[in-house]
Amino acid sequence: MIQRVFIISILSLMVFFNSPTFAKDISPKTLEKYTNKISNKFTRTYCNTIQFGISDEGALEFAIGETNKEFKNNKLNETIDYSELKEKIVYDLGDNCQVYDFSINSLDQLHLN
Repeated sequence: MIQRVFIISILSLMVFFNSPTFAKDISPKTLEKYTNKISNKFTRTYCNTIQFGISDEGALEFAIGETNKEFKNNKLNETIDYSELKEKIVYDLGDNCQVYDFSINSLDQLHLN
């Protein structure tokens, strides 16, 4: 008798106080911050490499490699809009480094998977 009461009370507690578990939602603000962080890293690396006198192609390869290396294992990489990221990088390069003739197609090798 005591066992039945105990089992019924445990089961009723489990039913009434059960809260569903949801997947972690990623806010647009978090994605925007992450995109800005990637863009700033790429822009700083590219600008610094150019200032050391390395060619444009060498600076591009180095900046892509360093950016890929730093951000490759982040869970947010699956949700990034790469076209938006590339536009942000091109804008930041013009704004921070005065590089206005940078082709957005040059960033096709930038994959953070």
